Amino acid sequence: MRPRIRLAMIVFSFAFIAIIGRLVSLGLADPTTNRNGVNPNDAIATGRPDLIDRNGEVLAADIKSSSVYGEPRNIIDPDEAAEAITTVLPDLDVNVLRKRLTGNAGFVWIKREITPKQREKIHSLGIPGIGFLSENRRFYTAGATAAHVLGLVNVDNQGIAGIEKYVDDRWLADLHAAGFARGEELDPVQLSIDIDVQHILHDELAQAMGRYHAIAASGIILDAHTGEVMALASLPDFDPNNPVDANKPDRLNRITAGVYELGSIFKSFTFAMALDSGAVTMNDRIDATNALRVGRFTINDFHGKHRVLTVPEVFIYSSNIGSARMAMKVGKEGQQEYLRRFGFFDKVNTDLPEVAMPMLPKRWADLTTMTVAFGHGIAVTPLQVAVADASLVNGGVLIPPTFLKRSRADAEKLGVRVVSERTSQQMRDLFKLNVEKGSGRKADVPGYNVGGKTGTAEKAVAGGYSANKRLNSFLAAFPMDDPQY
Repeated sequence: MRPRIRLAMIVFSFAFIAIIGRLVSLGLADPTTNRNGVNPNDAIATGRPDLIDRNGEVLAADIKSSSVYGEPRNIIDPDEAAEAITTVLPDLDVNVLRKRLTGNAGFVWIKREITPKQREKIHSLGIPGIGFLSENRRFYTAGATAAHVLGLVNVDNQGIAGIEKYVDDRWLADLHAAGFARGEELDPVQLSIDIDVQHILHDELAQAMGRYHAIAASGIILDAHTGEVMALASLPDFDPNNPVDANKPDRLNRITAGVYELGSIFKSFTFAMALDSGAVTMNDRIDATNALRVGRFTINDFHGKHRVLTVPEVFIYSSNIGSARMAMKVGKEGQQEYLRRFGFFDKVNTDLPEVAMPMLPKRWADLTTMTVAFGHGIAVTPLQVAVADASLVNGGVLIPPTFLKRSRADAEKLGVRVVSERTSQQMRDLFKLNVEKGSGRKADVPGYNVGGKTGTAEKAVAGGYSANKRLNSFLAAFPMDDPQY
């Protein structure tokens, strides 16, 4: 009997040691690792770098929030659990939740981003198999003010629009996939925008929408020498902290993702190409006495002078007839070449993902050359116009736009000459003259030396142009002796 007793004692001892070892192992194990080998932490929204403006002001940052999950295999009564939880989270469907909590799954989300009070109430229910995880949630300090620049993230804290998506596409997604950047503090991403300027632009556009009963308004402020976007706003917009309206069609970023026939502000490019190519000089005179007739089409001036005009007069009186005649002097091929230089034949290469392709004429006849001269028949993004017009006032160099902070030295390496310095000076003179004596007189603010060009276009609709829908625009730069913006 003794050998048998001794053997039994040895067996029980080993079993006891194994049980103790397992208990110790479980005690030391990560409590968020469930028995199916699925780690809830794999589902946690990973960290993102702060987004800051050019002066270091925080625009977007991660904050901690709680999410509640369930381990169905450990839930004793799914019916009771679902009923109890929906008393705290009444927006959840009790039947859907009951099905989710039933079965042998090791991990299911119940709700992401709950409030501290909701967490406390659910915890007090004492339901086995219900747990909480601390997650990263994105917070945008300026609300809707810079929504179209910053973009937004999804519930997993992944960028899905704007600079947030750019950051993911460039490096953050790969970093997360490699298992990094989950708990580490990442260096902030510094943007080109100035949040104070952004607030001013946003407020002015909102007031203008109300004043003119407009359905939308948008604007951009660009550094003419670096290509940095100092501010961009497009209304109506959305609050990235609660982006329920973000996908509505009218929340489009009109500056980068909308294409428009912008009308008379496009004449600035006609003048630049005509002067730069030598097709006309500032001393030439253009006959705008009578309307131009091309086949069954007629080109008129809105406030025609019905006389011969000087080149500066064609600009300040915004003569369609004069602009069309100047474009014909340049010729179809010449016009296309200059428009290609200005970047109107391709998408803008910039940091925001939401960028539209310009819409070009399918057939470029003489009539096309004439209408494009005053901004009809070609649809481009306002960002393209801002970038190209910056080249007309900064000395003749086209600089790619950026939403990230950039030095002038770096910008100079990227710049491409599109017109001569002499042409740029002539364009500055014309812009200034238009504010002093032409259609832009309301922009003649003492002390700022502003130059600019107004534009009014009939909105393109199916089959033609609307007689009662307008797109009004104003292009400006200052100070005109050496424009900065």
